[in-house]
Amino acid sequence: MPVEFKDYYAILGVPRDASEEEIKKAFRKLARQYHPDVAKDKKAAEEKFKEINEAYEVLSDPEKRRKYDALGAHWREGEAFTPPPGWERRAWTSPDGTQHFEFHFGGTGFSDFFERFFGGGRFRDFEPFVAEEPGPGPDFTDRTFARRGADVEGDILVTLEEVFHGSVRTVSLQKVNPRTGQTETHTFKVRIPPGVQEGQMIRVPGKGAEGWGGGPPGDLYLRVRLAAHPDFRVRGSDLYYDLPLAPWEAVLGCTVTIPLPDGPVTIRVPPGTGSGRQLRVRGRGLPRGGSGQRGDLYVVATVQVPEPGDLTPEERDLWERLRQVSRFQPRPTGE
Repeated sequence: MPVEFKDYYAILGVPRDASEEEIKKAFRKLARQYHPDVAKDKKAAEEKFKEINEAYEVLSDPEKRRKYDALGAHWREGEAFTPPPGWERRAWTSPDGTQHFEFHFGGTGFSDFFERFFGGGRFRDFEPFVAEEPGPGPDFTDRTFARRGADVEGDILVTLEEVFHGSVRTVSLQKVNPRTGQTETHTFKVRIPPGVQEGQMIRVPGKGAEGWGGGPPGDLYLRVRLAAHPDFRVRGSDLYYDLPLAPWEAVLGCTVTIPLPDGPVTIRVPPGTGSGRQLRVRGRGLPRGGSGQRGDLYVVATVQVPEPGDLTPEERDLWERLRQVSRFQPRPTGE
């Protein structure tokens, strides 16, 4: 079944031979521009933010990017795209011999294109069971075979704000009813608990494939994919934040406020802080499930210097004066 092609390079505004650093830089610029917290049109920004995240999810992963590039460069954004051989999702065979593998999700934060090639819509392995009922004779020859429906697996894009506060999302699952052959759309609420982590499975009971012979339906499992954030990196329950410092801030120390999703935190940067130094703020990371505890925030200092063309004549004179009077030696002077 054709899906709408997504040109991830065009979405991020980078050439197909862009380096990893160029892709990261383009993502951070666009993510800051379209982050729902800063945009005036929050609904439009939210959709754009998800699209940017999806593109970055694929192009920042070498294996996913290689797989995406194998599709070829001649496709255009929005064109109907038919998967090449070998890209079909694993199907499940019903008791009547019918194969089912077409699933479409809504509300997960990912497009049909991503779901088809890099995400969910898969059947999980499951164990069928047989329910036996006594027949009319003593040999119990009449049996009713019941089979539990297959479990279905998808992906759901979760923002950093949702990890902090939790949320309730409206998700839809479009699937084929194996009895009628008709496409049905089921819409339901999914609770995203605070503290969810990358790869964690959220189980939605009874929302998988239909059962047979009186068997119960399978379950839906949504694998959490954390949306990349332009300013924060996530490692387990800890948050990492790169803090740019001017040379004089690193030398003399300063006070900086960091805007966390659950409220700002003010830290003191001690004098003599060099690039790469980590300042730890206990208990200001992400929630740890339902424990009531939180991870830590690590502020990573990065000392920045001005570009030569950005210096005024007065600033250049001051830097020259500092070079003359400073006793600081960054390299060994020898014996």
